[in-house]
Amino acid sequence: MTILAGTSSWTDPTLTKDSQFYPAPSMSAEERLRFYASVFPLVEVDATYYAPPAALVVELWVKRTPPGFRMDMKCYSLLTGHPTKRSPLWNDVAADLPPEHAGKANVYAGHLPPEAVERAWAHFGDALRPLADAGKLGAVMVQFPPWFTAKKANRALLESLAGRLPGMQLAIEFRHGSWMGDRDRTTTPSMLKDLRLAFVCVDEPQGLPSSVPPVTAATADLAVVRFHGRNAETWRKANITAAERFRYLYDEDELREWVGPIRQLDGRARETHVLMNNCYRDFGVRNGHDLARLLGEGLQPGAG
Repeated sequence: MTILAGTSSWTDPTLTKDSQFYPAPSMSAEERLRFYASVFPLVEVDATYYAPPAALVVELWVKRTPPGFRMDMKCYSLLTGHPTKRSPLWNDVAADLPPEHAGKANVYAGHLPPEAVERAWAHFGDALRPLADAGKLGAVMVQFPPWFTAKKANRALLESLAGRLPGMQLAIEFRHGSWMGDRDRTTTPSMLKDLRLAFVCVDEPQGLPSSVPPVTAATADLAVVRFHGRNAETWRKANITAAERFRYLYDEDELREWVGPIRQLDGRARETHVLMNNCYRDFGVRNGHDLARLLGEGLQPGAG
């Protein structure tokens, strides 16, 4: 049983330019990653949501991080039902776009024939293979959009993910509360467990139509908790940066609420990943340290 804490970005401009986390603002990409990995054992890579990674870049991440380091990778937007920029698409996938969609700036997986979507999944898995082979790949985060609600067709889509990336653990994050509503709070984790998909537990603003409650469930060998902050004002606000959307600094009492649930998850999973996505300046870094300290309090050496 292992709990690893980290942040959902090591390259956000507000962290690199507007905080004192890195020793020097002029550090190279390699120096920043090496420094980050000397402080935290885990990081989430968000850039792979916007564009598929090049295998060469992934190989560099492997070389620049120490043994035992974990990288949770955000799944490419094309594969999670989000609008996707056409320009980063693999050439052989883009070639299969029908004429009515080929010239559009944004495309969806539904615009492509099934065989092109299969090819996209295969390309994405191939790009991540160096991390998996090195034992450094944590979860592949499949974050669905708010309009992905708990209905029959979407359950079928989840079933199609089982075994999608052989040897890689998919983790499912919902952005609509229906999946954890009164009707589905038990059935959703049970379904994910049957499919061997990890459920991503979240701390996020409550009281909105799409809010996912802070339910914890271990449905695979890997458990994941993501902290998005509790800034309801910016949660669904348009035309702002991710740093502004998740601008929230947790106080110690708010983090302490999660100590018991995270330890319970850790007792049911082989490894537990705790990620601070409040990526404004050094808020995530500070809260990552805070939560790691709280989780370590009262534990015997070697426990947790």
